[in-house]
Amino acid sequence: MKKIAIIGALLALSGCAQIDDYNNVVKAPAPAGLAGYWQSEGPQSAMISPEAIATLIITPEGDTLDCRQWQRVIALPGKLMLRSDDLYNVTNRKDVYSIDREGERIDYDRMTLKRVDRPTQECADYLQKNPLLSPLP
Repeated sequence: MKKIAIIGALLALSGCAQIDDYNNVVKAPAPAGLAGYWQSEGPQSAMISPEAIATLIITPEGDTLDCRQWQRVIALPGKLMLRSDDLYNVTNRKDVYSIDREGERIDYDRMTLKRVDRPTQECADYLQKNPLLSPLP
């Protein structure tokens, strides 16, 4: 029982960002070089299948699209949020994922994404029907 209390306290103090109202999140512009298309490369242990693909689209103004596909496409619009010099993507479902960049790769939701020239066709089709608030890079 003591272990559970200690783990709970550590999680509470770990600085996890919690969002109660997506509309109150202040959108941050993308830092230099972050705007663009990012995609998983090869199998990712955080994804349900080795064939699954994750794409993160970031506009210069800070609008995002988290697009994941395997047997269907799940696309969640969002926005960048800056908190204590840490960058997060907040989806309209109030999911919060940290973004850590290392050159042409980012760590995002326990995955490593690399920069690509364009999104997958399925994500591009979603964007055609559901454009982001700001123009794509």
